[in-house]
Amino acid sequence: MKLSKIIFIIAIFIFTANSVQAKKITPKRETVEWIDVWLPHTNDDKLPRVLLIGNSITRGYYPKVEKLLKGKAYVARLTTSKSLGDPALIQEINLIMSYEKFDLVHFNNGLHGWEYTEDEYDAAFPDMIKAICKNAPNAKLIWATTTPIRTGKYCERLEERVARIVTRNEIAQKHISKAKDIKTNDLFNLILDHPEYFIGGDGVHPIDKGYQVLAEQVAKKILESLSE
Repeated sequence: MKLSKIIFIIAIFIFTANSVQAKKITPKRETVEWIDVWLPHTNDDKLPRVLLIGNSITRGYYPKVEKLLKGKAYVARLTTSKSLGDPALIQEINLIMSYEKFDLVHFNNGLHGWEYTEDEYDAAFPDMIKAICKNAPNAKLIWATTTPIRTGKYCERLEERVARIVTRNEIAQKHISKAKDIKTNDLFNLILDHPEYFIGGDGVHPIDKGYQVLAEQVAKKILESLSE
């Protein structure tokens, strides 16, 4: 092989390696990262099995959803602080979904990872859909919009990050609309104009009244999809 050809091949290899490296995203972790998983009725198979994927908001309404769906579905949860853009999120989804066969997945991600740009959020969104579909190819899917954040003594104002939440919800909807048979559960607008659902809390997490409203809609959407 001629020396010029060898040099050309080496140059192509280096360029390709550098391009791949440039595309890799370094995880932008929070000071404390966490994951909380609950898989009930692991040995039962009489009812449909549902998985809720989300953050601490999902963890907050989970017990109420489980109660509302008692006798109708087994409800599991994967709640995590990992954000889209962090490969650990996909790893967690793959791991937890490998344990059970799920008939329906209700999922959300968007309230963590503020160090990631919306472009990075956009680029990472398809990977989440692919991971869920790969692990549960026959499951019914419901995307839940990310909930708002409020501020002020009486939670009377929307916090400035809500503008980014709106953008992330729009990005998510763009991808959801391209995917086949994924429904949307609009939790954002459900509680947007209800500061009373947050008064007494931290502005991020609703109080019990708010969680009840969220849980009722989540349970309703799940039952509607399961009955189709």
